[in-house]
Amino acid sequence: MEITCYRDHEVAHEPRALPAATYNLAIVQLARSPSGCLFVPIRSMQYLAILSPDEFMFIDGERKNWIDISWRRFKPQLRTSLQEPVLYEVVYYRPDYVGLMLRLQSEFFPALRSLADKAKPRRPGQVLRFPALKQQ
Repeated sequence: MEITCYRDHEVAHEPRALPAATYNLAIVQLARSPSGCLFVPIRSMQYLAILSPDEFMFIDGERKNWIDISWRRFKPQLRTSLQEPVLYEVVYYRPDYVGLMLRLQSEFFPALRSLADKAKPRRPGQVLRFPALKQQ
């Protein structure tokens, strides 16, 4: 799938900290993606999160192709434990960003968890035994 995204002029930006569980799950799911990016539908908000190794972008279903909020410049190397939050920078491209950011923070992890649960195998793996081949 290919999507072209656009950005308006930056309205504001600020440093933030992403909970460890959210960052860790996002990175694991991103690593499993064969394309190098991950599309996470946030159905409760009609948003699409597009994750790349450098940036998480959030696109509104009504304003297709326009990035509303971007999370970037993640600094996982600053933490001393995988349980610590990850510092990052959030960039806002819409003037009504405060409520939107609060909602994204609460809805992103459940959407990511739902995507991860769907990707899990439904039953444990098993070894298949093939009959021995007859040698001629």
